[in-house]
Formats: sequence, C-alpha cells, structure tokens
Amino acid sequence: MRKIIFFQFAFLLLFGLTAGAQKANAQFVKIETNLGTMIFKLSAETPKHSASFIKLAKKGYYNNYDFNRVIKGFVIQGGETDSAYAAMGKAGQAFKRIDPELNTSLFHQKGALAAGRDNNKEKTSFEGQFYVVDGKKYTDAQLDDFEKRVGKGFQFCADARKIYKEVGGTPSLDQNYTVFGQLVKGFEALDQIA
Repeated sequence: MRKIIFFQFAFLLLFGLTAGAQKANAQFVKIETNLGTMIFKLSAETPKHSASFIKLAKKGYYNNYDFNRVIKGFVIQGGETDSAYAAMGKAGQAFKRIDPELNTSLFHQKGALAAGRDNNKEKTSFEGQFYVVDGKKYTDAQLDDFEKRVGKGFQFCADARKIYKEVGGTPSLDQNYTVFGQLVKGFEALDQIA
C-alpha cells in the first residue's frame, strides 16, 4: 500500500454555454497527492453526495486520511476506514449516512468517484468515505454473466457496456453503491496509486 502524504481539495465552479445559450454549472474537485493530481467532475444527478463531499473537503476532513484500501484492478479508497465505522457502530456512536442516489447512467467505469458503505439493505452511504474505481476490462460474456447474477431484468446500458469493454471498470458495484463523479484528468495519478 502506498501512503498518500496529503490531500488538498480545490473547488472550481465552471460556467459554459449550452446549445440554448443558457449557463450550465459544472462542479469539479481537485485532489492533489504526492503521486499526482486528479480532477473529478461531480454529477448534478447526485446532489446529496456531491454536497456532502464538498462540505467535508472544505472543512479539511479528508486532509487527515490516506488512501487506506488500495486494490489494483478494483478501487482505491480514502476517507474514514471501514474498521472505524465498525468500531463506532459497536460503541453505539451515531454517524451520518447519505440516502442512495443510484442512477443507471452513472456506473463504475474506471475513474468513477463513489461513496463507500457497509452491507446495509438500504444501500445508504457513509458520509466520510469515498473510493475511485481502478477496475479492469471485461468481455461481453463476462458482462452477460453479471446481468444474470443481478437478475430482475437488469441490463447495462450501451455506453456502460462499451466502456467496460474498452476502458474498464468494476461493474459488480453498479446499482449497489452511489457514483457521484468521474475522473476527467489525472488517470496517470490513479494508475500510480493503484
């Protein structure tokens, strides 16, 4: 496991013109580490998760943490650890959870920014834990197998299937964990950390 020396979050609010000449807001988060910088675009479709992430980052919450779970071909996880949440639960301490914001257009492609959680049936996220997908590439047969295991008529959208085959990701996490952003710059830093 590689130790991350520090997290420094900078927030950029960008404005651009849409086809209808209206201003569209896009929020970006920059994570700087000793192994490089990653810039993520936050999803407007996950307002609770994005707002919580920004709130904690502005308070300096993540500055106290490393990427504490690094699994090549799967994810790099930062923020509060699973064991800390388990200890809080055993001690009867309350900790904040965020209701799931699952969306089939937001999937676990390489570079997806998502919220960690335990194995609760409601799929609520931990407020202080996040991960970035490293993942790997999949074949159509492997993706078909995932769809069968999920059942209930679940199918990957055409974009997800294409990206999982060409870029990679971790499709087994889809519709179980909330994805709230996507890496747009700094894939080399993700690769270095993983």
